[in-house]
Amino acid sequence: MHPHQPRARRQAVQRLGITAAAAATLLATMALPGAAASPDGGSAADAARVLVFSKTAGFRHDSIPEGIAAVKDLGAQHGFAVDATEDAGAFTDANLARYDAVVFLSTTGDVLDATQQTAFEKYIGKGGGYVGVHAAADTEYDWPFYGGLAGAYFQSHPAIQPATLRIEDRAHPATAHLPAAWERTDEWYNYRTNPRDHAHVLATLDESTYTGGTMGADHPFAWCQEYRGGRAFYTGAGHTKESYADTAFRTHLLGGIRYAAGLAQADCRPEKGYTPLFDGTRTSLEGWKQAGPGSFTLNEDDGTLTSDGGMGMLWYAAKEQHAYSLKLDWKMASESGDDNSGVYVGFPASDDPWSAVNNGYEIQIDATDTPDHTTGSVYGFQAANTKARDAALNPPGEWNTYEIRVQGERLKVYLNGRKINDFTNHDPARSLRQGYVGIQNHGPDDKVSFRQIRIKALGEKGA
Repeated sequence: MHPHQPRARRQAVQRLGITAAAAATLLATMALPGAAASPDGGSAADAARVLVFSKTAGFRHDSIPEGIAAVKDLGAQHGFAVDATEDAGAFTDANLARYDAVVFLSTTGDVLDATQQTAFEKYIGKGGGYVGVHAAADTEYDWPFYGGLAGAYFQSHPAIQPATLRIEDRAHPATAHLPAAWERTDEWYNYRTNPRDHAHVLATLDESTYTGGTMGADHPFAWCQEYRGGRAFYTGAGHTKESYADTAFRTHLLGGIRYAAGLAQADCRPEKGYTPLFDGTRTSLEGWKQAGPGSFTLNEDDGTLTSDGGMGMLWYAAKEQHAYSLKLDWKMASESGDDNSGVYVGFPASDDPWSAVNNGYEIQIDATDTPDHTTGSVYGFQAANTKARDAALNPPGEWNTYEIRVQGERLKVYLNGRKINDFTNHDPARSLRQGYVGIQNHGPDDKVSFRQIRIKALGEKGA
């Protein structure tokens, strides 16, 4: 079996537009021809497989057994197989091809020889996944490929103590469940370099909440990236035994594994220079206006806006936009998973939502309709690249990230970091060169939630 064949099966389920729970049930019953059955009745060949590697050549964390047990528990609960080893001989082309992701669990020092390093580089180059936990940053200092993959090397740490992490990305599966301020006790690493320029930062440490931080106001602590053909996730947490019994941390670790293994999609491109239009607080709604019937319900506890009734539109009236990258996180939130909403761009100021429909463009959110009316389409004008869209799309109940990039009369749509639509306006009655942005509330049975609406000015021309 090709190591990544199970992903195509999971993506096929996503296209059905069913709920995440229903998808999990369906996946458990979908067997490849000739595949052996797993103990839970699913297909053993269809399950993702993860390797936990915990060899140490330096300091050894006494939490490693708890970490291995936690990953095995997560695998049993969420449908992926887990093997664990401290034998570097497992790093061969043939053996690594069996795995969707490899977890470096508090490894330290020089743990792989040159031949094993080459095999791992080839594995990543073919689309493999890497998960680095805590002391994975204290590993392989003389192997530049690994340093780039992990994102940053360990420098120092103060004593174990409580601290607060600020969650920057609330759509990634490793951090979507967390509060904006995550308070926990752990061993807090300082790093030799800041990974922000080449990785997507998910969470930072607030150095004002503990003693011993050396990186200042920007202290990344968890991040993800696409690296030389593969996917990488790193978290600095996980020093203590207690971490692996903590539900929030276990879900954080699970999300990182799911991303690295291709079980969940996320936009892990570096992100800098965006200004929040909605950050999850009531005060950030001061520049917004509701047009038409219905409304959006704010939940400040989880930082979401959820559509209610309609058809109407919440639009950012404080400023007209010209040449920009608009990013926002969204998920289909009803029990049915068949919801409808959209993002409007390029429309004139108006308290009539139909003005946006008739004078602007809508980037659709809808699981089930004709191609030019489904997720990622420029509604009624151009369907998304459905193959790219389906490969990038998370199912109902999980978060997705749109980037809508507008320059001149050109509009590009990215879903979880993948370009899925590229549209140019040729209608003289409409123009993308100026206009407002908004989000749609479609009707009482359509529940779509939004988070982290942010924008960055661009030049009139460019990619």
